Amino acid sequence: MTREVDVAILGAGSAGLFALSQVKRETDNYVLINGGELGTTCARVGCMPSKVLIQVAEDFHRKSLFDREGIDGADELSVDIPASMEHVQDLRDVFVDRTLGVTDEMDEAHLIDGYAKFVSNDTVEVNGEQIKAKKIIIATGSTPIVPAAWQDFADDIITTDEFFELEELPASMAVIGLGSIGLEIGQSLQRLGVDVIGVDQLTTIAKLADDKVNQLAITVIGKEFPLWLGHAASLEKVDGGIRVTAGDNQIIVDKILASLGRRPNLDNLNLGATDIPLGGNGIPQYDPLTMQVGDLPVFIAGDVNADRPLLHEAGHEGRVAGYNAVHTPVEKFKRKVALGITFCDPNIATAGAQLCELNEADIAIGEIAFAPVGRALIMGKNRGLLRIYVQKSDGLLLGAAMCCVKGEHLAHLISWSIQNKMTVFDMLKMPFYHPVIEEALQAALYGVLSQLDIKQDVVELEKS
Repeated sequence: MTREVDVAILGAGSAGLFALSQVKRETDNYVLINGGELGTTCARVGCMPSKVLIQVAEDFHRKSLFDREGIDGADELSVDIPASMEHVQDLRDVFVDRTLGVTDEMDEAHLIDGYAKFVSNDTVEVNGEQIKAKKIIIATGSTPIVPAAWQDFADDIITTDEFFELEELPASMAVIGLGSIGLEIGQSLQRLGVDVIGVDQLTTIAKLADDKVNQLAITVIGKEFPLWLGHAASLEKVDGGIRVTAGDNQIIVDKILASLGRRPNLDNLNLGATDIPLGGNGIPQYDPLTMQVGDLPVFIAGDVNADRPLLHEAGHEGRVAGYNAVHTPVEKFKRKVALGITFCDPNIATAGAQLCELNEADIAIGEIAFAPVGRALIMGKNRGLLRIYVQKSDGLLLGAAMCCVKGEHLAHLISWSIQNKMTVFDMLKMPFYHPVIEEALQAALYGVLSQLDIKQDVVELEKS
């Protein structure tokens, strides 16, 4: 016998839970189907535990500035790694428990523990039961990528899904893949006493498209641990560990951290039983403004669509998918301005359009190096660069890239300004306190004025 529901949500991660928040407003006839442990990727193995590790490492690393500040005793400080990792896990569990608040209250009729697979466009099967749904939301998340050729080294490879279960840290580690999580964990490990090598086949880190910001980031972070860029890594099991080779570089390490990104959890959904259109990458084709897959009663949200694998984007996509699953006709919703932050030190962040998306003949670039920024100098963190991209014709702010202290805050300020369609002139009328990191943005805004086609005599004042 087939059970019939209004909506079936596949996956109880961030996107699935945000979709559920919309579905529950309109119907009680739904099911949330989830295989494996409950708790979001962000809370369990992603953004939250990594930030705890970063904080521990940054607090310990701060001792390197004690001597210049007249504080004695830095050499006497040490870190208890098992205690630190226990602290990371304790806070991780707090964050996971918070995400479980929704599912803990659900009964068996609404929450099904199991892995769903499609039987047709509107029917899935889970634990031997068929469920026919008016609408289906795919929110099955993602899994760390580990190349098939590395399976022989499985015992020596740690993925980001496994890292936060460690009680001890290896003496040496190669971090392969220098996106956000690789840089964050790699730098933290180095600061906690692990000998780290960073490897990436790209010549950029943290997906930076601005060469100047990328080179600054490589220089600054490369002073803490070596970065081998531009060559893919190969592994070989040898006495004493794993030999890592990348181009002309070679080293033997105890463990590998595989941070090569994540792949969508689609393999076991039996999409072949449906009419779901797939792109060349094997991912369902969908409208990013409605989250609908083709013209089917199917929606897709979160990491599983491999578009913007970030929690706030999963939240947006989940809400859109959930809303459209219980409303007819489907509605289009604007995407938020792109915002990306890597919490290494200094932060690497991007907001809005990036250089690879812009015609450089049509834009002016304002930049500020952080060496003279007073607040950054006081903090001992004045190694940085901010670059903003502005439309020459009218001064409209389009995007920015940065590697600098408190970049997480600057990127928010800039992305909010872009979303509100502010010009350089609008922004310079805003208050800037002294001394604050935001003064770097003020300087970059002033620096771009002479490059614009449009001029204003007094940019800082607004007539009443």
